[in-house]
Amino acid sequence: MPDREPPKDEGFGKAIITWILIVIGVWAVYRMTTKEPETRVSLTFFMEEIHKGKIKEVLVDGKTIKWKEGKRRYYVYLPFDDPELIREISSSGVEVLTKPPAEFWNYILPYIPFLLFFLFFFYLLRQSQSAPNKALNFGRARVRMADKTKTKVTFKDVAGVDEAKEELREIVEFLKNPQKFIRLGARIPKGILLVGPPGTGKTLLAKAVAGEANVPFFSISGSDFVELFVGVGASRVRDLFDKAKRNRPCIVFIDELDAVGRHRGAGIGGGHDEREQTLNALLVEMDGFDPNEGIIVLAATNRPDILDPALLRPGRFDRQVVVDIPDVRGREEILKVHTRKVPLAKDVDLSLIAKTTPGFTGADLASLVNEAALIAARKNKKKVSMEDFEEAKDKLLMGVERKSLIISEEEKRQTAYHEAGHALVSYLTPEADPVHKVTIIPRGRSLGVTQQLPLDDRRTYSKDYLMAQLTVLLGGRAAEIIALETLTTGAGMDIERATELAKRMVCEWGMSEKLGPLTFGKRGEVFLGRDFTTIRDFSDETAKLIDEEVKRLVEEAQERAIKLLKENRELLDKVAEELLKREVLTGEELDEIIRGSKKDRKSDKRNTAGNRGGSGEGRA
Repeated sequence: MPDREPPKDEGFGKAIITWILIVIGVWAVYRMTTKEPETRVSLTFFMEEIHKGKIKEVLVDGKTIKWKEGKRRYYVYLPFDDPELIREISSSGVEVLTKPPAEFWNYILPYIPFLLFFLFFFYLLRQSQSAPNKALNFGRARVRMADKTKTKVTFKDVAGVDEAKEELREIVEFLKNPQKFIRLGARIPKGILLVGPPGTGKTLLAKAVAGEANVPFFSISGSDFVELFVGVGASRVRDLFDKAKRNRPCIVFIDELDAVGRHRGAGIGGGHDEREQTLNALLVEMDGFDPNEGIIVLAATNRPDILDPALLRPGRFDRQVVVDIPDVRGREEILKVHTRKVPLAKDVDLSLIAKTTPGFTGADLASLVNEAALIAARKNKKKVSMEDFEEAKDKLLMGVERKSLIISEEEKRQTAYHEAGHALVSYLTPEADPVHKVTIIPRGRSLGVTQQLPLDDRRTYSKDYLMAQLTVLLGGRAAEIIALETLTTGAGMDIERATELAKRMVCEWGMSEKLGPLTFGKRGEVFLGRDFTTIRDFSDETAKLIDEEVKRLVEEAQERAIKLLKENRELLDKVAEELLKREVLTGEELDEIIRGSKKDRKSDKRNTAGNRGGSGEGRA
């Protein structure tokens, strides 16, 4: 194929012109500022200087006589023609020079520097207005209009959020065929708020609406409104809706609405708040005296709890579409979307990957597929295998292996017993989630990790399940007490998480028999830029009871973990020894170790107790 002609650099020519004009402008300024000043004097002073012999040369320009003494310039103006004066000056030994009659260019040339300077200033002004930073256009909205010529995202590229797609498909249908709804007296919502955790696909849904609807689509971020200068945000809101009115019917998408829509009245001292003024302008534009028919506002946020109530009332954001974390079926559909262009090996089972990734959002699954492809490429593979997905999942859940970290044998032994305690307590506790993998290879900021994966997606949690979680969290500390007869700082994060969980059980979920089904500590408003704070609405006596109950729950969990490990001390040593040998144990391998040890002792208490993890299914 012939070589392509290299693209012409249009910016190079503009840069040359700009530098030429800069040089001309600097020269013009120099000419205007470096011209030596002239001092006007009287005719008497001039004649005295002539008779004293201080003047050697003069220039006669009409009725003006000019001369120079040192670095200073002087001139005298003659009110009438006096030929005798010229002869007298000449007879005094002064050389008299004359100036030719003035022509057109003699009048124009002195003003050329001024003209060039103003042309240069005008050029810079136009450049600043057309440049991407728009230095002098603070009030213009930085809105981006979707390009129809580029590859579009459609609803086929969005999976795992079927209900949200149906809600938005109705908006697209209204824009394409409004008469279908108008003849029945239906009014399409003015605003739709996409609500959900980060990474669930809110922005992707908005892009899909832009791809499906054959109307102009404007997108802007909430942070683009607020600037250092007062009044700029409100001006940009008005400019945004002016552009939308000129292109209606259209869709306006505001990403991260919480950046501009936070609850009003959180300031102090009654001072001016630029963000509140911007929010007021947005409220008026969405539903004020001037109707905005044909403009549908889409917005996305993961913090609906901090939005101003005026934004959420009917007439503004009429409808809230929840984009939640996908379930197992949704995760499988999302994986199918992200693996369209990825060559997969025959052993890859997307349904199994979906089952072993509970809690993953769409962004997490996209990252999982990308990491697996990167790992396969690093190994020079032609297809991505299940092994690559497992390695990618471990990297996302537990962090990157720190193989270069040097750990002493004693510290490695402590880590092995700590993680063996977590794993064994989880295995011996019926209500706990099954163990997926245990490792003493340092990952991320941890020296070891015990990874649990639930068998199914949970929406509510029982007290027994939460107590099992507390027991597993304190299993590592219990193993240190039993096997090492000492305490280490390795349980610091476990204790913190256990304390927080116990506190929520007592204060939020009413799981304390002493305090009953009550909630303690309500959430306050946003103040001084901080997030919601907990307001203490209980007495000192109640606070003491709360502390006692939290302590009781945590201590009971620790005692239960210590009891389990004491009863199975041989299993604890066996699991720790295997961890020291292999460094990594999967759920199936852990099951084999425990079952093998129990068969050696002719006892299988776990199987007779009917615990659901006995077969090891769902652990890998």
